[in-house]
Amino acid sequence: MKPGTKPKPTHLKLVTGNPGKRTLNRKEAKTKAAIPAPPQHLTTDAVVEWNRVATDLYNLGILSDIDRAALAAYAQAYGRWVQAERAIARMAEKDLLTGGLMIKTSNGNAIQNPLVGTANKAAADMMRYAAEFGMTPSARSRISADTSSQDADPADRFFT
Repeated sequence: MKPGTKPKPTHLKLVTGNPGKRTLNRKEAKTKAAIPAPPQHLTTDAVVEWNRVATDLYNLGILSDIDRAALAAYAQAYGRWVQAERAIARMAEKDLLTGGLMIKTSNGNAIQNPLVGTANKAAADMMRYAAEFGMTPSARSRISADTSSQDADPADRFFT
């Protein structure tokens, strides 16, 4: 894989107006919109998130069967983030001084609770995957979607 900026898919170039006026890939692989089944290994929280976003992504024409692993990674990162945040909240109930953010080592030294790092890493992973699916405000600001003609491929207008 080449270093540098990832290439923008043709359908995104079409809806953003192709400001660079680069040649459009007429042979770009296309997928059929579909809602894949969530993998069995997802946690309960991850499956809830999968179900929450899958229909919306499908309705936007973004989700297909081939995206199953990427959506699973997003959902699992979400589930891990929720699990870590719940654990920190339970610790915070007993720790009024630091709210569960710090713990004492066996030597008596105070360190950051490892769950904070877990939560932060999961949140960062979740946001990275969310951007890939256009699930953040900044990612959405770069595209415009016409969902009124979902079944039609927007590229067909340009290649006929």
